[in-house]
Amino acid sequence: MSNRSRAHPMNRRVFSGALLTAPLALSLASPAMAAVTVGQAAPDFSATDTTGTTRKLSDYKGKLVVLEWTNPGCPFVQKHYNGNMQGLQKEFAARGVVWLAINSTETGHGDYLAPVKLAGWLGEKQAAPTATLMDESGRIGQLYGAKTTPHMYIVSPQGQLIYAGGIDSIASARVDDIKTATNYVRQGLNEALGGKPLSVASSRAYGCSIKYKA
Repeated sequence: MSNRSRAHPMNRRVFSGALLTAPLALSLASPAMAAVTVGQAAPDFSATDTTGTTRKLSDYKGKLVVLEWTNPGCPFVQKHYNGNMQGLQKEFAARGVVWLAINSTETGHGDYLAPVKLAGWLGEKQAAPTATLMDESGRIGQLYGAKTTPHMYIVSPQGQLIYAGGIDSIASARVDDIKTATNYVRQGLNEALGGKPLSVASSRAYGCSIKYKA
């Protein structure tokens, strides 16, 4: 599907288990495909960030945590790094939310960026995640059933997965669609910070298929 085409309503079934070769291809992932589902305990993991520091999810228990799967080579990631993703990171960091960006691109793929280059790209974009984790083996991504970039998750202070899915409601690579889409991550974080249940706890993620190690 071209990145110029608005996705059909979400009742259309699209399978994205195989990696897509077209760089602008749209992949839609069903929440049912996830290895962990909303309402379950979020699996703990440990990974090295772009600075060489080891980070564990359990280190942040007691705080809301966002997990953002990313790949700078993906046009859907580029769409949201036109200001939208950075804005979310900064807005919620100021409210005590931990934001972990995760790159599960395997080292042999053309989209792979070594830690220093990935950190450089994020710096150029003035991004502000708490940390950016390297997952070249794909272990963390597969643990969570992450299928696309971006693929977004929210973990509660108690360590429960409370959101899994897309960043917003319009599955396109067009920057102009950001302003009219419902941002599920912002909505969910605001609700969680207000002590409310999430009105949308899962949605279908969209973007480029994650370039997992074969």
